[in-house]
Amino acid sequence: MENWFGVDHLDVERLLVEWRWLCSKPMTLIARNAYADLFLRDDSGEIYQLDVAVGKLAKVAGSEAQFRELAATPEKRNEWFAEVDEQAAAARGLKPNATQCIGFSVPLVFAQGGSPSNAPYVVDLYKHNSFLGDLHRQISDVPDGAKVRLVIAPKP
Repeated sequence: MENWFGVDHLDVERLLVEWRWLCSKPMTLIARNAYADLFLRDDSGEIYQLDVAVGKLAKVAGSEAQFRELAATPEKRNEWFAEVDEQAAAARGLKPNATQCIGFSVPLVFAQGGSPSNAPYVVDLYKHNSFLGDLHRQISDVPDGAKVRLVIAPKP
């Protein structure tokens, strides 16, 4: 993928619809990684990372210029864009297009998500972000390490 900043074709409102419980401010999408994490600019110019794997929104830079400067470093390319993991996935044939990402059969937030048998696959970015946003909203008050029971049901 490596075109992390090529996001003009993506609809940020559609990507954030299930994340508004966590990200209520108006945001502009400025970058993303192959695993569906979003990098967002708020009205004050600060940059936030929406880590969809763990359901956290964190400030990563004070401005877009600072973010882009940091993103050029090998450390931040690996931390924010999972560059090494993305290259390894591509070597295994997992190459998402501009509206896809790499997901996992078991969401990484669950203990089983770290299992070596947790199969990655290419998935639609909008569906993946929607699913994870809804999932994290539902478990947001559950303490780390607690057991949950998933029930898949249509939305009312």
